[in-house]
Amino acid sequence: MNSGDHMHGMGGPPPSNGTTMMHRRHMMMHMTFFWGKNAEILFDGWPGYDNLGMYILALVVVFLLALTVEGLSHCKFLRGTTAAPAVMGMVQTALYTVRIGLGYLVMLALMSFNVGVFLVAVLGHGIGFFFFGSGAFNKQTAAAAVSGKGSDLPPVNC
Repeated sequence: MNSGDHMHGMGGPPPSNGTTMMHRRHMMMHMTFFWGKNAEILFDGWPGYDNLGMYILALVVVFLLALTVEGLSHCKFLRGTTAAPAVMGMVQTALYTVRIGLGYLVMLALMSFNVGVFLVAVLGHGIGFFFFGSGAFNKQTAAAAVSGKGSDLPPVNC
């Protein structure tokens, strides 16, 4: 196999055909935990390089995503409604789909291997559970959590 027959992305220099190529500054993808504000979280180039404000915004977004996942995991929007079972099923399905989608976004953010992202995701889930799932603020919520009937949606199984 000569050097001109290689596949792009499989090593070796790209073929030179006289065209100019745009070069972008890419970070190396980390495969171990690291600490620092220079990370790409969820989107290409976000939060950017050497931009502490955008990094903090990214951490807030991940925290809110995790908090929302916990809120949806323990929601009680459908309690006491007399809607048709098909309508309730569609609402449950929509809530479940949103919860799973947001959970996947948190997981993808964690795949940046940034320690700050990891900490805010765990903190978001923990604080979300405290407010929405622990029953610390509502005796009925605590009783429902013990009986296993605390949410409209099935539990998240890891």
